[in-house]
Amino acid sequence: QVQLVESGGGLVQAGGSLRLSCAASEPISKTDILSWHRQPTGKQRDVVAIITSSGDKIYGAFVRGRFTLSRDLAKNTVDLQMNNLRPEDTAVHYCNINSGWRVDWGQGIQVTVSS
Repeated sequence: QVQLVESGGGLVQAGGSLRLSCAASEPISKTDILSWHRQPTGKQRDVVAIITSSGDKIYGAFVRGRFTLSRDLAKNTVDLQMNNLRPEDTAVHYCNINSGWRVDWGQGIQVTVSS
């Protein structure tokens, strides 16, 4: 099982920025599907952003140009730069790696945006 460790969460004021990082314990392949998800308290888990197996990036409709997903195959990391954060972005954020035959999740990290 691949261990995914998330970092970079915390408390920020509305309009501020955070950079979430997900470090994998094993090498990430360029064909792996990499993604960040979020789950507000009492609500379902939604996709924030995905890097597909072909390298395309797809963002949730609520992102609206505020977030940027990136990967570093040399460092085995997947980062999510979040700018212009809003109170409705408050949620536990999860990293996910889908290798096709295996799916791994991080433990989750809290992002709280105050108004």
